Amino acid sequence: MHVVLATLIIVIASALAIAGILTVRRHAPEGGYFTNGDRAAGVFGVLATGFALLLGFVVFLAFTKYDESRAGSEAEALVLVQQFETAQLMPVEVRSRLSGELFCYGRSVVGTEWPAMRSGDATEHINPWAVALFRSLQTVHPEAPSEQSAYDAWLDHTSTREEARRDRLHAAEGIVPLSVWIVLFFSAGLILLYVLFFADSGEPAIAQGLMAGTVTAGIVATMLVLVALDSPYQSRVGRLEPVAMQRSLEALDEARTLLQLDDPLPCDESGRPV
Repeated sequence: MHVVLATLIIVIASALAIAGILTVRRHAPEGGYFTNGDRAAGVFGVLATGFALLLGFVVFLAFTKYDESRAGSEAEALVLVQQFETAQLMPVEVRSRLSGELFCYGRSVVGTEWPAMRSGDATEHINPWAVALFRSLQTVHPEAPSEQSAYDAWLDHTSTREEARRDRLHAAEGIVPLSVWIVLFFSAGLILLYVLFFADSGEPAIAQGLMAGTVTAGIVATMLVLVALDSPYQSRVGRLEPVAMQRSLEALDEARTLLQLDDPLPCDESGRPV
């Protein structure tokens, strides 16, 4: 969510809450609707505490998944570089082919998968270049000890890369279940409705408006944080970007030049096969 839109939502929600309590205040008796303020405050405390505990737990869960997705994207980019290095120890006839397909894998993550996640279309399909790498690996017949070690290391790197990709894709689906969203919005609505019944014609209007406005602003702002954490690829604030993979591609491009791997890549800039 864009920061300007989030600010506008908070301002509008607070303004509506202030307008609501000032409207109720016109018809409220002096001293408020509650004859026992302590009992009313106790009920409000129960509502607010329950909402805060649930919201805090959900925010913690969403942030944990957000951090796992960030770590997964970084791990995937790191393993890609490590696999490229391992490819140079493979039999000569497949080194260039494996290196090019790894480069295309990274391009497809940045140019194809990331825009799909950003638009909310989480993909569970296998990356086409992962399939190409597997087919290329089937043609490898290591003979020298260094080639056999590289072959074993390649298999380990592949498993690590697939696990990292799974962590990256997990957050694109949304983390918070619909049932939890319903309970959160319902609880927030109850609290804001309860605040209106604290309207008191005997208190200054500015104090009444400040009470309703600050409570509403706090609830709405926290809910917006949860929305941003629940959709880390769509949100404008704190959005996850393929920075790690882009750095890895730059490193691989430089390595290809130094190693004189000048064979044409089998993909375009977006990682689509050519």
